[in-house]
Amino acid sequence: MSHPLLDVEATGELESYLRRVGRVFQAFRLQDSGCVSLGVEVGGERFFVKTARSRMAAESLARAVRFHEAVRHPAIVPLRHRLLAEDRLTLVYPWAEGEVLYPATVPRTSKRSDPGSPMHRFRHLPVERAGAAVDRIIDAHLAVEDAGFVAVDFYDGCILYDFGTHTLTLCDLDEYRPGPFTVTSDRLPGSTRYMAPEEWRRGATIDCRTTVFNLGRAARLLLDGGDVEADWRGSRAQLDVIAKATDPDPDRRYTSVRELADAWRSANAGVPSGAGVP
Repeated sequence: MSHPLLDVEATGELESYLRRVGRVFQAFRLQDSGCVSLGVEVGGERFFVKTARSRMAAESLARAVRFHEAVRHPAIVPLRHRLLAEDRLTLVYPWAEGEVLYPATVPRTSKRSDPGSPMHRFRHLPVERAGAAVDRIIDAHLAVEDAGFVAVDFYDGCILYDFGTHTLTLCDLDEYRPGPFTVTSDRLPGSTRYMAPEEWRRGATIDCRTTVFNLGRAARLLLDGGDVEADWRGSRAQLDVIAKATDPDPDRRYTSVRELADAWRSANAGVPSGAGVP
């Protein structure tokens, strides 16, 4: 028996079709990606359906298809299906429980530092839980590197955290690309808080050392107690690893995500639980 969502190749207007075959329980209409996303339940199973509303968004979703064909990891939400809705590329993912640490709405509906925001709550988890989340992010990027891809536009808007089960999941990795590659525009897409210097330079090389920088910034921001990076909650050894990972000069960083992962694990192993930097 065919599935009304996973087996269809083309539809008319997307939301109307989803409401005919299931129950739309959530909508994300104002996204800075130029996409519209819907949560829909079909036959008792929940899905996240994302469709492009601009040429650039369609190019991004096409990259996502190539990425998911190559990369698999338990922390990365997998692509289940792709179809055309009104001739627009549309991707279907399983629904992942959790809250995006920094929702990509337009305009921004909250700040990271707002009490009650997902990021604020994450930063008030026990440091061991936050550290485990960072470990999972780095481990997922070992799979990214092994598949020959590099991170682009990775930031806390790609991180879902389930505060009930303490499970971290990565989503919206649509801009990840095979690497190395050369920047052909004035800058790559991304959050200024996470981007490496070379991502801002036309003609620069983007490779696994750029991913290392992005991951170092993620560790620095996720293990800090606030937005101004003045309340480090991790260890001195971890901070030393981050310093090398985020060196402005790519040649002075770890040469691969695997090298970063080994250094991070060594830093974790050498520090008693709960130890931190005053």
